Amino acid sequence: MKKEEARAKGLFGKCPYATAQQLLKGKWAIMIMHELEGGTKRFKQIQRDIDITQATLTNQLRYMEEEGLISRKVYPEVPPRVEYSLTDIGREFIPVLQAIQVWGNKYIHYLKEQQVHV
Repeated sequence: MKKEEARAKGLFGKCPYATAQQLLKGKWAIMIMHELEGGTKRFKQIQRDIDITQATLTNQLRYMEEEGLISRKVYPEVPPRVEYSLTDIGREFIPVLQAIQVWGNKYIHYLKEQQVHV
């Protein structure tokens, strides 16, 4: 469901699941949040660490900045230096990231167990 659709149905900003789904849309959102969980990073650092195209990362960062999850700081240097970090509300997502990590590790263990039994 698109954000406009969720808003039209009265879900965005009211239903926590629809709201979170819209804020974290895009397959890279959680990975970007994870990358910034450890602190401020530059564009190229994020791009290299999660192996994402420049265009896709640019679009995802813009969207997440518009939604208030990350902040972008441009330093007046030549060449310009741009850094990204989680905002206060973005940092509130860190416990969710940690829970995803725990669950993801359990699922990886489950997959390994399934391979043993095949």
